[in-house]
Amino acid sequence: MLREMKTFNLGWLLFVAILLISALPFSQASRSKQHKVRTGVFRSPQIVLGPGSVANKLFSNINFPRGHIALKSFDAEIIDESGNPVPLYDTYLHHWLVLKFYVRKGLENQDISKLNSSDYISGRNSGICQDGALDQFFGLGSETRRTKTHIPDPYGIEIGSPTKIPSGFVETWGLNVHAIDTRGVEDRMGCTECRCNLYNVTKEENGTPLSPNYDGGLLCCYDGTKCRLKDGFIGIERTLYLQYIVKWVDMNSLIVPVNVYIFDVSDIWKRSRNSTGINSEHNCQVEYQVESCRATGSENDKCIDAESVSLDMPFGGYLVYGVAHQHAGGTGSALYGKDGRSLCSSIPIYGTGEEAGNENGYIVGMSTCYPKPGTKKISKGETLILESNYSSIKQHTGVMGLFYILVAETLA
Repeated sequence: MLREMKTFNLGWLLFVAILLISALPFSQASRSKQHKVRTGVFRSPQIVLGPGSVANKLFSNINFPRGHIALKSFDAEIIDESGNPVPLYDTYLHHWLVLKFYVRKGLENQDISKLNSSDYISGRNSGICQDGALDQFFGLGSETRRTKTHIPDPYGIEIGSPTKIPSGFVETWGLNVHAIDTRGVEDRMGCTECRCNLYNVTKEENGTPLSPNYDGGLLCCYDGTKCRLKDGFIGIERTLYLQYIVKWVDMNSLIVPVNVYIFDVSDIWKRSRNSTGINSEHNCQVEYQVESCRATGSENDKCIDAESVSLDMPFGGYLVYGVAHQHAGGTGSALYGKDGRSLCSSIPIYGTGEEAGNENGYIVGMSTCYPKPGTKKISKGETLILESNYSSIKQHTGVMGLFYILVAETLA
């Protein structure tokens, strides 16, 4: 009798377990089988740097996953020829950007910068900045090693869709890497902030004279420039790479596509009215300058430079992921809805040691937001507020106040 009861109980438990599994939502029960995550580890072409030198390279048609897929993450770091991570105080990673291009068939192996404008199309993200500004799908800087880029299930960035690739073109991917070798330099932080006097630069790369009020930024640390070294310092050239790890899944009906939007606190924009309604003309500056609170006469206990911008958004959907991008001196950034509700707050993580990923005084990570699905809705036409804060105890040049979000038009 006891044996029969045990058999009955085990059978009943098995029956209940089967019922529970079958009661799970279809998406939850089937995704584990259909979402096989693939991983690829790639390296950029070589980047040769000597002490004080700058490389700002755009590599065309890089190694990248192909086909109709959904990207799940993109992580990167600077390594040497032996595959060892290179610390920021030796080579400062100003930024890396992943860009999409549609290139005319037969020309995909050509340098994108040398093609005629009719032979390629920028496959930019869904953001609101003007063409040519912040077009990337992924991108980070010094914070790259400790910033999460994972896109949660069931979401992904859809690429390679045959219906979206223009006829006669192929989808390719480019990689922009901006790195500064700070071995032996006179002022390491000044070099990373691209202070013009340290680079002895008075003109832009195209020969245009710099504004007298421009003390530093991207215009002074372009490819081939060199930051001032300490007297007598001699060092060797090194060959480096950006190593990047990409994760993806095959696109299927269970994947919910997300759109990439990048906002800029230095965006100078205006509304314009035409026959079709109200449009926005954006002019993202990408970088700006923080003046010392002592120099401006606004010295206070905290000495915080707070910048903000209101942006009318031409889309609607649900926030899936968010992260800010700031440079050294940054104290945090936040994105708010029109009613003041918090959409995402992103805080820098500063290093405290010497090892790669924890370099003292550098931003080595940014906190990220993964809202509970459906809790952060952005309405079409809603006015959002972006805030970016920096310490202004001393001047900072070439800083950034960017915010990157992923938005799904529908819920899973």
